[in-house]
Amino acid sequence: MSAPAVVLAAAAARTERIRLTSAVSVISSDDPVRVFQNFATLDLISDGRAEIMAGRGSFTESFPLFGYDLADYDDLFEEKLGLLLRIRERERVTWRGTHRAPIEDLPVFPRPVQDPLPVWIAVGGHPESVVRAGRLGLPLALAIIGGEPRRFVPLVDLYREAGRRAGHDPAKLRVSINSHGLIEDDSRQAADDSYAAYSYLMAKIGRERGWPPPSREQFDAERGPLGANLVGTPDEVAAKIIYEHDLFGLDRFLIQMSVGTLPHEKVLRSIELFGTKVAPIVRREIERRTAAIPMPAGGALTM
Repeated sequence: MSAPAVVLAAAAARTERIRLTSAVSVISSDDPVRVFQNFATLDLISDGRAEIMAGRGSFTESFPLFGYDLADYDDLFEEKLGLLLRIRERERVTWRGTHRAPIEDLPVFPRPVQDPLPVWIAVGGHPESVVRAGRLGLPLALAIIGGEPRRFVPLVDLYREAGRRAGHDPAKLRVSINSHGLIEDDSRQAADDSYAAYSYLMAKIGRERGWPPPSREQFDAERGPLGANLVGTPDEVAAKIIYEHDLFGLDRFLIQMSVGTLPHEKVLRSIELFGTKVAPIVRREIERRTAAIPMPAGGALTM
C-alpha cells in the first residue's frame, strides 16, 4: 500500500476502538517529516489510535522512483529512522544527515494525541534489524510469511538480549508476529479460497523477481500446525496463535487476510470469525496458562 495513512484515515472515520497501524511505512524512501505529520494527523482524527510500523519493506521499486540508490539501503533506513525518532521526541528539530537536507531549529506540526506516537520496527528476518530495535528499545513487528515460525525464535531472543544490554525495561520490549491467513467455517474451503488468491499474486510477483510459482503442496504444508500461514477454521487458527505465543511470548498477533484478490464478503467473514471466535479462544487459553505458570515474557495478547 503506497499511502497507508490515507487508507487508515478512512478507517478512522468508520471505527472507534481499533488500533490503526501501517505495515509497513517504508521510511527509507519516504520523508520522515511527512510520515510523522501524516500519522500525527491520523492520531488526531482517531483520538489517539495511530501507530507507525517503520521498515525497509520487501519491495524496492520506491527507491529509484524517489531517486535513491539501493546501495544505500541500510544507511537510508538508519538515518531516516533516527530523524523520525528525533521528530517524535521534540517539537523543534535540529538535525543533519547524509541523504536529506538538514533541519535547523524548525517546528514539526501537528503534534499527536499520543506522546510519544508509537513506532514499531517492522522486520523480515535480518539480525541487524532486530538488534537495532532492541538497542533503541522499540517494539518489534516480525513478519513470518513462510517456513516454520520456530526458526525465528533466535531472532526474538536476540532482540530481547540487545534491549537488555542497552538497559531497556524488558516489559517495554514488545513483540508482534505478522502473518498471512484466512479464516472460514470450513477448513478445506478456506485453503482453496486462500490458495487461489495467494498463488495468483505470488506467481505474478515471482515472474518479476525470478521466483518459482508456489505449489499447492508447499502452501498446504505451510498452513499445517507448524507452518507460517494461518488458514483454516477458528479452532485451527487459534491453535497456531497459541503455539506462536508459546514460542515467542508475543504481545500482539497481526493477520493479513487479503493476500491477492478475495471476494469482499469472505474477507469480512474472516474478520468476523477472528474477532468473535479466534480471539476469545486465544485469550482464554493464555489467561489460563499465565495463571498456572507465569510467562517469562508477553502476557496479555493484542489481536
